[in-house]
Amino acid sequence: MEDEILQQFGQIEQKVEKIIQRCQSLETDNSKLSERIRELEHQLCEKADAENRYAEQKTFIRSKIDNLLVRLESIAQ
Repeated sequence: MEDEILQQFGQIEQKVEKIIQRCQSLETDNSKLSERIRELEHQLCEKADAENRYAEQKTFIRSKIDNLLVRLESIAQ
């Protein structure tokens, strides 16, 4: 009877150890995924900034072209 109880405790200890190892593995995975999320968010911000700069440049260039066209039209008349 006592041997059976000790055997059951041994099995429980093994299962608890496996659970602990799995939790540690999941924590490691979670840390890696959190870091990847931070990297991707940073890249997204950089791309959004680049897109905004591109839009501003496009607007600036469009404005310059429109001004030149106005000047050319005034000379042509």
